[in-house]
Amino acid sequence: MAEDELDIDLDDLARRMDGALAALRTEFASLRTGRASASMLEPVMVDAYGQMTPINQVGTVNVPEPRMVTINVWDRGLVGKVEKAIRDSGLGINPQLNGTIIMLPIPELNEERRRELTKVAAQYAEHARVAVRNVRRDGMDQIKKAKTKGMSEDDVKLWEEEVQELTNGHIAKVDAALETKQAEIMQV
Repeated sequence: MAEDELDIDLDDLARRMDGALAALRTEFASLRTGRASASMLEPVMVDAYGQMTPINQVGTVNVPEPRMVTINVWDRGLVGKVEKAIRDSGLGINPQLNGTIIMLPIPELNEERRRELTKVAAQYAEHARVAVRNVRRDGMDQIKKAKTKGMSEDDVKLWEEEVQELTNGHIAKVDAALETKQAEIMQV
């Protein structure tokens, strides 16, 4: 059996683990930290023209000051729908209308809310760890199949160590991202 076949699979495993990390960073970006950020609106979808559309495709999202996000909605008819989508999103932000501009004042987070957000961040991180471990399991299954096709014990051991090393590295990155995000949330 050609060893480079498995090597290609190792690259694929790394790419898939990187995908889990990227998804985690996207989820972290949507968590409110008390500072205004345009990325906090990324998960919010608006029912525009009969289909669900991201907010940044129905208006311009700006952060004019540290505690304010503004959305300049391009179509006056969608202002109400954008406002409703923000209210229903669970972000805990109360939109204020000014013509076609929706202003989102970001309130100061209290201690209790900060603790809740760190728990949510920990849940996101755990989902990312599970995703990385699932990719690891797929890699180990590939190695087992290769073993049944005649791969030597030494090569099996080598590849298992490579996959485990890759997994450990990605789990460490998830933990570091979580630690950074929790520190950012708890910062007053």
